[in-house]
Parts: sequence; structure tokens; C-alpha cells
Amino acid sequence: MSLLKWALIFLVISLVAALFGFTGIAAASADIARILFYIFVVIFLVLLVLGLTIFRA
Repeated sequence: MSLLKWALIFLVISLVAALFGFTGIAAASADIARILFYIFVVIFLVLLVLGLTIFRA
């Protein structure tokens, strides 16, 4: 759950930086947020498949 929390934190940082005109920081933190979110989704899907197949028995 902490990956998702950090992704949301970087998303908020990106939005605030974009609001104040810091486009470089906004783009970098948005990229970090996107990467963390994708990692979270991959881990979630792997654990979901494992939970539905291997750990059911």
C-alpha cells in the first residue's frame, strides 16, 4: 500500500509544481508517480493471480 501512497504524493507534488510553473519538477514528479503506479499495478496483478491459483489449494 505504501507504493500507492508514494505515487499519490508524487502526483500531488507534480500538480502543485505545475500550478506554480515549475514545469521540469512537475514532469519529473509525474514520471515518478506514473512509474510507481505501474509497479503497484504489476505487483497487485501478480498477487491476485497467485491468490486465485496457487494459494487456493
